[in-house]
Amino acid sequence: MSVTATIRRAVPGDARAIARVHVESWRSAYAGILPDRVMVEMSIDDKAAFWRRMVLRAGSRQAVLVASLTETGGSGSEIVGFASCAAASFAPPGFDGEVQTLYVLPDWQEQGLGRALLHGCFQALRGAGFRSAFVWVLAQNPSRFFYEAMGGRKVGERTEILWGVELPEIAYGWPDLEAALVHGRSD
Repeated sequence: MSVTATIRRAVPGDARAIARVHVESWRSAYAGILPDRVMVEMSIDDKAAFWRRMVLRAGSRQAVLVASLTETGGSGSEIVGFASCAAASFAPPGFDGEVQTLYVLPDWQEQGLGRALLHGCFQALRGAGFRSAFVWVLAQNPSRFFYEAMGGRKVGERTEILWGVELPEIAYGWPDLEAALVHGRSD
């Protein structure tokens, strides 16, 4: 059987699946970077409530997207990734849109789903009138190189203190969403 991937806007019923991806992805990506207690205390139930609220709040200027897989001839689908985007907060100068989250389950990484989710965010932001976008990424997260491969250039740095730990972050930016969308289609 073959599998078809779809990128679509999330609906409230997706919240639990998004939460599962969130928790599993964090435990994989941030082990050894974030305190162990943060990983242990993460709860799919708590994250599901959070993502349900986020999906319900999403309007014309923000989006929560999911990467959903369906087997040919199958009746169900499985969410294996998600992303969210909105107006920029704490933005480097010249950036008006922000990719807030982008996670794909480890078993489904390097399959093009991250690229599809990122471009889905770019399309949603562009459709809402934003001209540019950026994302904050933990400097120790090896997945940050994905954003460089996607044409993002380093546009800022900061250190946040979360859970009592100093966490250096890097901002990657795309100053022209139109160009970023064209670039992504030509790769």
